[in-house]
Amino acid sequence: MRIAITGSTGLIGTALVRSLRAGDSARPGGPAGGHDVVRLVRHPPAAPDEVRWDPRRQEVDTAGLAGCEAVVHLAGAGVGDHRWTAAYKREIHDSRVLGTRALATALATMDAPPRVLVCGSAIGYYGDTSDRRTDESAPPGTGFLPEVCVDWEAAAAPAREAGIRTVFARTGLVVARSGGAWGRLFPVFRLGLGGRLGDGRQYWSFISLRDQVAALRHLIDTDGLSGPVNLTAPEPVTNREVTAVMGRVLHRPTLLSVPAPVLRVALGEFAGDVLGSQRVVPARLLASGFTFAHPGIADAVRAA
Repeated sequence: MRIAITGSTGLIGTALVRSLRAGDSARPGGPAGGHDVVRLVRHPPAAPDEVRWDPRRQEVDTAGLAGCEAVVHLAGAGVGDHRWTAAYKREIHDSRVLGTRALATALATMDAPPRVLVCGSAIGYYGDTSDRRTDESAPPGTGFLPEVCVDWEAAAAPAREAGIRTVFARTGLVVARSGGAWGRLFPVFRLGLGGRLGDGRQYWSFISLRDQVAALRHLIDTDGLSGPVNLTAPEPVTNREVTAVMGRVLHRPTLLSVPAPVLRVALGEFAGDVLGSQRVVPARLLASGFTFAHPGIADAVRAA
């Protein structure tokens, strides 16, 4: 297939592009690769595989997307990249909503639009779920991130209304060697400075980078899937369990802990989400026949 991707230089986008082009399947028994990948970029195209778009100006070069059967939209400012000032919260929101609206509107105007749009989203949609097992049937939570996710998914309406199968990939914490939350955890734990955050009882819904890529490819290929799909491993674990596994895999002590008040001083408003609990499960992904390569946290950490 010819597949277009936004956010192709990010952690997930880079891995997805590599998998699609490599001719491998990303997971045993998965679909073959060798796809033609087009990357949407904000700068003037400098390579044959680049297509220009400008989310803030709501501009997309749809001519460059001709022949694409699928579009995967992953672009957006990093939630944990900066302290949550009012300006950066606006950047988190607008980078997702404006980009999704620009892309969905452009795809809807094409004479031959792609058959599927896989739009990035996040389990932040559910807010703090405490210890409740939460699947895609749950309503949105309250707070900044749930509000962002609601607006983010709503912005894809033009594509959905045009008959394009639209899937919202609500992604959890991606376990990877570099990038994302785990990219920050690994160096700290390797130094023997790792420990639980707060009381450690909050649930973390994780997914290995390999399973994340395989799941995105599954969403592209599975015609019966549309709407929200949680991309998390089957069994979320507590931060306390994550801490113990990191120590065992890296052979380092995990005696330290970061009290909640210290996290709030260091991270500001974002600390509330770090200390919050999300026990999110991938009900629709499992029901569609997806098989995880790394269903457990130890497997995911070892793989990373």
